[in-house]
Amino acid sequence: MKILLPPSETKRAGGAGAAIELGSLPLPDLLDKRRAVADALVDLAADEVAARRVLKLSERQLGDITHNRMLRSSATMPAADRYTGVLFDALDAATLSAASRRWLGAHVWIHSAPFGPVGALDAIPSYRLAAGTSLPGVAALRRHWADATTAAIAREQPAFVLDLRSEAYVALGPIPASVPAAYVRVVTDDGGTARALNHFNKKAKGQLVRALAEARPRLRSLRALRTWTAEQGIMLRTTEDRGVLELVVAD
Repeated sequence: MKILLPPSETKRAGGAGAAIELGSLPLPDLLDKRRAVADALVDLAADEVAARRVLKLSERQLGDITHNRMLRSSATMPAADRYTGVLFDALDAATLSAASRRWLGAHVWIHSAPFGPVGALDAIPSYRLAAGTSLPGVAALRRHWADATTAAIAREQPAFVLDLRSEAYVALGPIPASVPAAYVRVVTDDGGTARALNHFNKKAKGQLVRALAEARPRLRSLRALRTWTAEQGIMLRTTEDRGVLELVVAD
């Protein structure tokens, strides 16, 4: 099983790892796409005025331009540790056991805007780039990434994909029809009616992935996943929309 997570706009600074090696990332067919976005981001950072406009940065965020300028050479840290925010705070990868972190590395991809899907333990630098940004010299990220990422996942052919991404990142690489997959929405039961959540959406996804990492079950299908979640008291139910699951949590 592979789990796809969205990234976070907020990131932990610093790092002790060597500069990013684009050729070492998963889905190697995406290497040229990764190089194109990385080069465009570095080139844009050479013009602070343009970078601030394109990336929609405030005065407080101007340091992100430096991060982009140093994208190819700055220190790195595992992606699961780099990202912060509600989902990654709930996952809290730094406090997992070594075995659970290895499980994350084997089963979790985080879908970044500049690098495409990266492994949870892949070393990445700090950067600033959102899914909806249009970089000079590169097609809109949706057009740049979508078909290539879908094709790369098809060639990887994971047994099953649990898609926890936001819609913006799903658009950067839809799961191919040839790969069994389920997209997860987080809801609460409100008098028998499912109501979508926002803040709790991210927290519940982080908690689900942490529970999986701690238990490290061997899951190769939706049926196996639903059996495991039921045993754990986690309500993950099918919907009328084919391929969509609802993760039901208390509001």
